[in-house]
Amino acid sequence: MRVLGIDPGIAIVGFGFIDKQGHKLVPVQYGSIQTESTTDSAVRLQEIYEALVHLIDKYKPDAMAIEKLFFNKNVTTALTVGQARGVLMLAAVQKGIPIAEYTPLQVKQAIVGYGKAEKKQVQEMVRMFLKLAAVPKPDDVADALAIAICHAHSAGLQQKLNGVGKQ
Repeated sequence: MRVLGIDPGIAIVGFGFIDKQGHKLVPVQYGSIQTESTTDSAVRLQEIYEALVHLIDKYKPDAMAIEKLFFNKNVTTALTVGQARGVLMLAAVQKGIPIAEYTPLQVKQAIVGYGKAEKKQVQEMVRMFLKLAAVPKPDDVADALAIAICHAHSAGLQQKLNGVGKQ
């Protein structure tokens, strides 16, 4: 199973593709989609959408996991992140890719085992899970990989739970 993890944003969208091979998680590709703050917001959203469509076409994920929008004190930031989430989810839906959403608390719980873990703890666990030499930068990329790992673990458990009643 190939999972695409997304940490949504308007300036930086973190992405990470991982393959789940049995109990093993293998990084395929990861990085960020970045837009210029001086560019019109509608154009930035189009750039994000087109970049993700290109990545989906190239790496062909089986599922996309994206961070749920949580309440932010800065309403403007929350709105723009929400718009970015919308175009990211649209790209996946148009390509027929199922989407799972996870809160930051769920991701931390899945990665570290503690829902209030520090960002550095999550990043180090991502590095260890994927056997990377260093923590991916910027932080958005490590967050996207954490979301992908969270889904890889959750999807396997969900499949087992769904299979329990079907015997």
